[in-house]
Amino acid sequence: MANLAQESTEADVDLSTVAIPDSARMPPFALTMAWWAVCSAVFYIVVGATLALNYGARNALIGMALSVVSYGAVNTIISRYAIRTGLSVALFSRVLFGSAGAALATLIFFATAIYYAVFEGSVIAVAVNHLFPALAYKWAALIVVCYSVPLVFGSVQHWLDKFNGVLLPFYLLGLLAAVGLATWEFGYSPAWLDFGPKGAAPADGWWHCFVYYMGVWVLMMFTFDYARFGRKEDAQYHGRWNFGMPFYLVTFLVNGAAGIYLVSTIPGLGTLSEVSVVLALLKLMGIWGLLFVWVTQSRINTANYYLATINMQAFFQKVAGLRAPKFLWALVVGVVVYVLMMADIFSKILLALAWQGIFVVAWVGVALAHITSARYARLIGEDIECRDSHVPQFNPGGLIAWFAGAFVGFALNTSSGFLASFSAPATLAVSWVVYSGLLATAKRTWFVRNT
Repeated sequence: MANLAQESTEADVDLSTVAIPDSARMPPFALTMAWWAVCSAVFYIVVGATLALNYGARNALIGMALSVVSYGAVNTIISRYAIRTGLSVALFSRVLFGSAGAALATLIFFATAIYYAVFEGSVIAVAVNHLFPALAYKWAALIVVCYSVPLVFGSVQHWLDKFNGVLLPFYLLGLLAAVGLATWEFGYSPAWLDFGPKGAAPADGWWHCFVYYMGVWVLMMFTFDYARFGRKEDAQYHGRWNFGMPFYLVTFLVNGAAGIYLVSTIPGLGTLSEVSVVLALLKLMGIWGLLFVWVTQSRINTANYYLATINMQAFFQKVAGLRAPKFLWALVVGVVVYVLMMADIFSKILLALAWQGIFVVAWVGVALAHITSARYARLIGEDIECRDSHVPQFNPGGLIAWFAGAFVGFALNTSSGFLASFSAPATLAVSWVVYSGLLATAKRTWFVRNT
């Protein structure tokens, strides 16, 4: 157990800021219900359809399948480590980058979660406004935020598992109903597998589809902050099933294939976007379409709001010394989300997400190199030191590797042609290799202060 858990007793500590003790871990089914909220989002449906439109349906499906394998493999490693240590992204980042360096990781994490909350909340608000025009978008958005914030006042252990467990069947039935109704109204044609750009699909389209999904590797951070609630005796189940390939089979392949089928089957969608798909669902299913959108977006937003809240809490506690309970930070997150929903800055948010995604991939590279190495245990011992007062402000090895990977990623991302598609893979490889090399000669003072 990490040393941070020894700072306070469970009775007087906020578990969002410390390593999860064994007594606060969740049964496997409960954690599964909480985590699988992340699989339901119109975003995944639209991504699959968009990739098919640009690169061809078959290439998109191959890219999704490869992503299922890669995500499953990486998150098996990450989830088992999080379960063993009970650490969060914020606490683990102290080990990798030092106390001050970890603040950047929590900033990127909570900003990304907020951006996704803005997207998913806007989808619900647009759907409500479309079906009930008398309710203006700004009021629909306010209602969405007002009911979303209280959902994370509780905890993963005592509320989110139950909420999302109840909604899971409605999401699955809704997705099946959407596909069924589209087939009933417009007929079935195997031509959906040929959906794509005019002319022949590019031969390397599968590669572009695969690397596109690396842009949402923030799900690795999501995994870390959820997996730490798992019981150690359930680590194999969580690594293999809950956080492994079956989850991404549903998240990417099932949602993506449904998106390709719906978009290729339903005529008159116009420019493809989350909004156009939602409007098509409303036209197809009416009030039941609104219920389906509400279920999908509310489920994913429990994760977005929760992770934005606990990482914002960790960030401001470090950089500004602000110590406030989690529910106050949830209120702050809600205010920020609503302001961004009103600001209509989606183009800027998309650009920010693209750049932050490179930092996230670099974080994953450093994290994997650390987890798979025995060097830390030889230097420090089996207990992980992550207390703010006991780790140095900066870990040079972790920071050099993180920024080296990000630099290469940014350089490739701004290039043109096929070379740009290597941005995320090169980021991962460079950060992993650089950190592994530096870790081999690491000093104890990189991880703990001299006392």
